[in-house]
Amino acid sequence: MATIRVGIRDLIRNSNILKKYDYVEIEDKKTHQLRGVFLSKEMAKEFKKYLEEKKKKRIQEKLNALDNIVKFAKSSKNSFLEQFEKDDFKVLQKVKGSME
Repeated sequence: MATIRVGIRDLIRNSNILKKYDYVEIEDKKTHQLRGVFLSKEMAKEFKKYLEEKKKKRIQEKLNALDNIVKFAKSSKNSFLEQFEKDDFKVLQKVKGSME
């Protein structure tokens, strides 16, 4: 994997730099701050795949946390939830309607 760090002006003057390298860091030469990154087509595909996997993992972690909360709520004695189980169907509909 070929990488390089170039200034914005250097990139503007010679855009062929992008063809030679897989990964190009673009920096502000005065402040030495990173301003951006250019990825080659192949690297971009890998990076996109990585981001999608990371997003799926984050979503799965949230779903697992919600599942644990629901399991805890069902396992513990909750008088508020028991109240709705005892009430008839019409009361439950009224409560749902007022929540919407």
